[in-house]
Amino acid sequence: MTLSTRRYPIVSESVTIDPFALLPDLRRATTRLVATVTGMAAHDVPRPSLLPGWTRGHVLAHLARNADGYRRLLEGARTGTPVQRYPSEASRQADIDAGASRTVDEHLADIWTSAGNLDTAFENLPLEAWTVPVVGRSGTRAIAAALVWWRLREVEVHHVDLDSGYGPRAWTDSFVLRLLHDLESGLVTDPPARMIAMDLEREYSPGPADGPSLTVAGSGHALAAWLIGREDGASLTVRPAGPLPSVPGWK
Repeated sequence: MTLSTRRYPIVSESVTIDPFALLPDLRRATTRLVATVTGMAAHDVPRPSLLPGWTRGHVLAHLARNADGYRRLLEGARTGTPVQRYPSEASRQADIDAGASRTVDEHLADIWTSAGNLDTAFENLPLEAWTVPVVGRSGTRAIAAALVWWRLREVEVHHVDLDSGYGPRAWTDSFVLRLLHDLESGLVTDPPARMIAMDLEREYSPGPADGPSLTVAGSGHALAAWLIGREDGASLTVRPAGPLPSVPGWK
């Protein structure tokens, strides 16, 4: 992987996306993931991950196939021919199941090769292709420039899901800020609550600032991890005192 000096800020729907500013973060996140996998023993792969029904091997296979899927989207953006990340949901799951039982060395090679191929695709994408629309697995529509962030989010969150010593506190502040911003647009809690990331001096609300009477406060890392179901929110403070509101599932 080589570091590009090109920077192409792209404005879309009032959000400025600079994919080449995020690529170094993605490369560092991938390197951290590879270090975790390198330290795994053979008996670690079939152990449960934090995702129900998935072993650590399933998570690793998913990360590799996810990189392949994003590379296909980039190829579609480059050629102007829309493509799907996966041929079908059934084939996606079949590929993950088939790869889950691989050895540590096989997973390591798969992760590194698929990530390297994706990195090359990012580097070689023509400037005009960054604004080509792409569609995510859940139907989310964006431009190709968003795929750098999407991949970084996949790597960082699923690295935590491996349950191998890498937790949300290892996320960088910049990643947490971006993740919380990402979550804010669809932030739905029951009952509605304001979220205050005290260390990052940021407030997130599902509505007007004077709307929700409930406030949930804590570190940005703890808030983000709780909102996506990777922590139980035990370190968070609720005002007025009471239980944490419920949050929808996130994968």
